[in-house]
Amino acid sequence: MYAIVEIAGQQFKVSKDQKVYVHRLASDEGSKVSFDKVLLLDDNGNVTLGAPAIEGASVEAKVLQHLKGDKVIVFKKKRRKGYKKRNGHRQYLTQIVVEGILASGAKKKATKKAEVEVAEVTEEVKPKAKATKKPKTEE
Repeated sequence: MYAIVEIAGQQFKVSKDQKVYVHRLASDEGSKVSFDKVLLLDDNGNVTLGAPAIEGASVEAKVLQHLKGDKVIVFKKKRRKGYKKRNGHRQYLTQIVVEGILASGAKKKATKKAEVEVAEVTEEVKPKAKATKKPKTEE
């Protein structure tokens, strides 16, 4: 059984007990995290596609550690101009281990942000009053 899930803006193909390096998550080391945006689910040949995500499906994982990736060298040069720039970058990563894939039965949490958006949509939009120009008086 495997799933394609979106984690921190990237898509990963994950299966049970697999270790994955993802962009830095805000969770503490040793804590459990759940990812609800499951795009595809394969259960021994029985494939379920989401449009865009599968309702009720989730991937449960545990944060193992926070670390930095290998250094990437960025080198810029313009020939015959004497221009050279050398820069480096190390990406912040989080290592997680997938503990389970739930096909259904995941609890959807109603967030306050979603409730506020619904309240804003129901309010009536009032048009702005146009400013009138005062006629010039000659003195």
